Amino acid sequence: MTGQRVLITGAARGIGAATARRLHERGARVALMGIEPDLLARVAADCGNAPWVQADVSNREEVDAAVETLVGRLGGLDVVIANAGVAAQLPLVGGDPAVFERTLAVNTLGCYYTLRAAGPHISHPGGYALAVSSLAAAVHPALLGAYSASKAAVEALGNTLRSELRPTGAKVGVAYFAELDTDMTHRGFGTKAAKVLTRGEMFSRVAPLEVGLDAIERGIARRSRRVVAPAWVGALLPVRMIVQRVVELATRSRVAKAVEIARGEAAELTTPQARAGADLGERTAAGAPEMSGNTSSQ
Repeated sequence: MTGQRVLITGAARGIGAATARRLHERGARVALMGIEPDLLARVAADCGNAPWVQADVSNREEVDAAVETLVGRLGGLDVVIANAGVAAQLPLVGGDPAVFERTLAVNTLGCYYTLRAAGPHISHPGGYALAVSSLAAAVHPALLGAYSASKAAVEALGNTLRSELRPTGAKVGVAYFAELDTDMTHRGFGTKAAKVLTRGEMFSRVAPLEVGLDAIERGIARRSRRVVAPAWVGALLPVRMIVQRVVELATRSRVAKAVEIARGEAAELTTPQARAGADLGERTAAGAPEMSGNTSSQ
């Protein structure tokens, strides 16, 4: 990792923040993007005063400006990790459509805007993009329709970009994670409906965050096309249609009750969206993103 220049979105907390700290410890030069400036500043301080930008990934103009600024401060780019994401339980019938819209805006459009802006900078031999998808891209439980749809789209974006960038020598990977020990997991599974639906299910068992960090580090070092954590996720991907049927059968006796609870629970998105306005679906007004940090290499 020594000397590699890495841009990470969703870097204020969770997988993004922990990845930034891990890669910095390994000698990488990291640049951070997110919507929570206080948390970003703390992560940046832990990473040798890394450059950071407060920007909403669902706003294309902000992403374009942020990527250009951060790449300039790094003096180029070797790796981009499109990690920013949100989740919330949502009954597709009777749920709040603003939750669906905001989930796709952050997870899908945010990934696209990030890869689009960073793509020209990593289009060289040794360049690498990692699109952070999820096991939910392959297996689609009840109440996760918005999240599953958004992450399936991320998988498609990563696979498509891999083919398009191959002539440049750059590589592209897609990350598939089951539940890791992050804020997103605790908030997402902390609802009454989730507890009813996931009781005893192996797919809801939380793995240590370090398992995911190890996988990301290996993936970047090897420029892997697929990054999985925990390891058993890799075995499920080729047989996803069978696994989908197993999940449906295992949860069918609890789905009706869980959906009924979820319709009245109004679960919030796992990351506060204050910058997106009071309405979850409202886009942040275009403008100059807030920036800070320097390009010190540790």
